[in-house]
Amino acid sequence: MKLDHLIAERANKKIYRDGDLCIKVFDKSYLKEIVLNEALNLARIEQTGILVPKLHEVTTVDGCWAIVSDYIEGQTLDELMKKEPDKKSQYLERLVDVQLDVQAHSSPMLVQLKDKMHAKISATALDATTRYELHTRLESMPTHKKICHGDFNPSNVIITPNDEAYIIDWNHVTQGNASADAARTYLIFCLNGDIAGAKQYLDLFCRKSDTARQYVQQWMPIVAASQSVKGNEKEREFLLSWVNVVDYS
Repeated sequence: MKLDHLIAERANKKIYRDGDLCIKVFDKSYLKEIVLNEALNLARIEQTGILVPKLHEVTTVDGCWAIVSDYIEGQTLDELMKKEPDKKSQYLERLVDVQLDVQAHSSPMLVQLKDKMHAKISATALDATTRYELHTRLESMPTHKKICHGDFNPSNVIITPNDEAYIIDWNHVTQGNASADAARTYLIFCLNGDIAGAKQYLDLFCRKSDTARQYVQQWMPIVAASQSVKGNEKEREFLLSWVNVVDYS
């Protein structure tokens, strides 16, 4: 493997291209179990028929764990939106269509979304009363078995020259309620400062999936709380501003 073509750099990881391969190299702070779990998630999603980069191997590079998969030629929906802002509505429609296709699949061996969220809520610094209310609300929500990407946003969807949509970064995937995943995508738009895009996305998701907006909004405090245990202080502050147990209108 050659690591002389850096194509992306994110917090605690670097992504390289070597011909038809993509090598994601994690820094030494990443636990082995997290890297192996991401590779296992990708292997399980491969089996569903969803378009994802094929996993080739998990290895080490200079003492750092790395995941080797197919390199997917194309542009992300995020890149396309920035390149052609006049087509943003069209690309948002594509984003929702791809998300709904993912959620139409199942994978019984994936972690349960509710279990993961309960654990994350317990790990927050929220007071005991608020945690109790959030746990209670989460437990009352319907339990589904749909594939939920967990970080579904325009930068994780690659459109190939043949107009196929490949989805990357499956570290946070679970099986559960599709509206929880939609709430997560909505909050990602908001975190990136695109409030108008967040609203348009949610309108499209609710219309195309025939889901009441109020139902997705019931997930907002739960998802925000579970996401607040990671990220920087500014993101935590924003997410925690959503964490109250009243219904949003």
